[in-house]
Amino acid sequence: MTKTPYTFSVLRYVHDPVTQEFANIGVALFSKQARYLDAICTVNYGRISKIFERIDGNRFRQATRYIQDRVHNLGHELAASLPFDPNLTIEQLLSSVLPPDDSAFQFAPVGGGVSVDLGETLRELFASFVDRYSSSESGHRDDDEVWKVYREPLDRKNVTLHLSPKRIVAPNYDYEFQHAWRNEISRVYEPVSFDLLEANSILDKANRWLGRGTSLADSNEKFKMYLLLGEPQRESLKSAFVKAQNILHKMPGKPEFVTEDEADSFAEDLATEIEEHEADR
Repeated sequence: MTKTPYTFSVLRYVHDPVTQEFANIGVALFSKQARYLDAICTVNYGRISKIFERIDGNRFRQATRYIQDRVHNLGHELAASLPFDPNLTIEQLLSSVLPPDDSAFQFAPVGGGVSVDLGETLRELFASFVDRYSSSESGHRDDDEVWKVYREPLDRKNVTLHLSPKRIVAPNYDYEFQHAWRNEISRVYEPVSFDLLEANSILDKANRWLGRGTSLADSNEKFKMYLLLGEPQRESLKSAFVKAQNILHKMPGKPEFVTEDEADSFAEDLATEIEEHEADR
């Protein structure tokens, strides 16, 4: 099998530019021979907050999503570019996404190797440099992992291509939902994992969403919220999940709550709704 040379760089979260303490949060891989460029970044900030105390989780997720999406899109542009610059380096490409400076997000010095499958190599590098250090968080799923449960049937129904981020703005608070669709009013869909390690964490998260929903209810924009719930896998936490749902039902605006066993029917109903809306246009 043909082996293709590649270079890679690990994305780091540098909490303090003075001490240069950091945690690995992503990997980018480039092969000029294959015109391949892509990245995988984690949005899970739990380990980071444990190491460096409190961080702004929402901004962390937005930043890592942006970096991953920007590198991914740049890879598509690179594959289609004519003429192709044979002197391009991964440093040049990544500096257009994230200029080298003393910000919290920095790409590390470059490594390299050869691969028979660049996509698989990228996943292996991510597992080696990022996932292996997340063992302390095993036993629970974050919101993005719960989203995968719902995304699979949505992808099969070709629904996800109709979804895009939507920011709801209220007088004292705003929040960007990553998945939204508009039919007369905005419909916003948010995965919320309650597959956490402790009962108190489950109840605290439910109360945070109660507060968020209450603040967003003051928005002048009409919208409908759907929370796509991920339930705890540990039997001992099931009762805490029931209490969390009771808390969520106090949210104003009558949001809808979807459970994982309803993922297929939810995707089918949404696909039908979108199809009917498109037919009426």
